[in-house]
Amino acid sequence: MKALVIPAVTDNSINDIQPMNMNKPQMAADEIVIKVHALGLNPVDFKLVEHHNSAWNYPHILGLDAAGEIVDVGSNNPKNFKIGERVFFHSDLSKDGVFAEYAKSKYNNVARIPDKVTYEEAAAILCSGLTAYQAIYRKFSLTGKKNILIHAGAGGVGTIAIQLAKLAGLSVITTVSEHKKDIVKSLGADFIIDYKNENVDEQISKITDGAGVDVIINDIGNPEADLPRLAYNGNLICILNTPDITHYNLSEHGQGVAALNLGGVHQSGYVNQLNDLSVMAESLADLIADNKLDPVITKIIDFSEIPEGLTELSNHKTIGKIIATL
Repeated sequence: MKALVIPAVTDNSINDIQPMNMNKPQMAADEIVIKVHALGLNPVDFKLVEHHNSAWNYPHILGLDAAGEIVDVGSNNPKNFKIGERVFFHSDLSKDGVFAEYAKSKYNNVARIPDKVTYEEAAAILCSGLTAYQAIYRKFSLTGKKNILIHAGAGGVGTIAIQLAKLAGLSVITTVSEHKKDIVKSLGADFIIDYKNENVDEQISKITDGAGVDVIINDIGNPEADLPRLAYNGNLICILNTPDITHYNLSEHGQGVAALNLGGVHQSGYVNQLNDLSVMAESLADLIADNKLDPVITKIIDFSEIPEGLTELSNHKTIGKIIATL
């Protein structure tokens, strides 16, 4: 089968990605194999090219998010998957990935695609959509929360998080650059801060009458800057790294900090949370089917153009999702 690979451990640039003929994945009893129809591109894809996972063998197939049609099912199949069913999943970054004609996954994190949802839409809501969903609905209770700050609202995580937050009844504040304001406004953001030309702290204080923000999702780094932006009993959800709280007293303010590591669940071996990947994915797909969620696909490219798509992502110029099709 054709695949996009990193040939050797010394290759650490997008320019090193090569098409290669690889063996079709060998399925274990608790796995399914799909014929891939659509692939989601994510920042973690180019970051893994630059900094390989230590468990990789070479040549290594890249890619984490796939949607396709089941072509083979293992004998241990408690979810009763059948050949021909349309499914999607977020793969384990320590193993061969999904940028290929065929890909496999353990059954428990595989989700079915509703009839009204396309392969492209399903592939678009995996890594970024699951991250947003976990941040909104899994990390802290939203009871009593009124507002949320979502950094980088025009990105893959941000575009989904804004919509989920609005569905949850929250007032949404987001940070973007000037040319991305229209997209976040169209998704329902109530307050938009141009972080390049406006003082974020001053704007948040103005918007919240000095009370601060109930929930903050940080996927841009420097989480220390968000601590004083939290309201009393506020919660900070960190996707990249958690803040140094050596000189900040969370207890005094009744605040909480949570780390979000979506892909780490594969290495944890915790079955309950592995199962939750498919639960969250199905919930997101149902929202698309009900016209309550826009996956914000801004570009569809050919499989052969994936390296160019990853380069675009690495330049931080994209809005929403880039999808590749086979």
